[in-house]
Amino acid sequence: MRGLEDLGRVRLSKHFFLREFLHSEIGNLYGIPNIPEDPDLAIERGEAFCQTILDPLQETFGRIFVRSGYRAPALNAFGNENGLNCAANDWHLECHIWDIPDRPIAGASIAIPWFADQYAQGRDWQDLAWWLYDHVPFAEVWFFPKLCAFNISWRPKPQRRIDSYIAPKGCLLRPGAAPSEPEAQRRARYADFPGISGAVLPLR
Repeated sequence: MRGLEDLGRVRLSKHFFLREFLHSEIGNLYGIPNIPEDPDLAIERGEAFCQTILDPLQETFGRIFVRSGYRAPALNAFGNENGLNCAANDWHLECHIWDIPDRPIAGASIAIPWFADQYAQGRDWQDLAWWLYDHVPFAEVWFFPKLCAFNISWRPKPQRRIDSYIAPKGCLLRPGAAPSEPEAQRRARYADFPGISGAVLPLR
């Protein structure tokens, strides 16, 4: 218990501690521990994810709501096998398992309350998608209808992929492809967004 408490106190970045990524409704309901198999590797990748992606988002938009963060392999497999909105462990876009040695990835399902309020009033999810593309070095993002929440992931070499379950559904941007909208059109979409805050890595 003391070791788990200490693990939760590990600070991944300016704004985030590991503890908030370990909460799991699946784990709570079915009694499956959500504890990293390789804590050091999970921490290393979680630090890169939070410092590169989540900190700039929180400093720009205010509080970021982490809907689902790290998932232990056994918990994620259980969720997938029982239709609980978990991708297969070996799916190449599964971003919640941070400590698979040969798959350098870390991610989470998050919502941005600042944008969720506007989305509820009818704002286009693509406004946020293109802002993310132009400002944050994500690997993949995948949007969902509820709250305009989205999976966002970090990789050492970002793939820059955008998908959505919100209409128009499908892949908005494939890895390596050029955006379908020119930069001026993208910027017009999010002209009222706050200016980016926090340090981010070069996008291209």
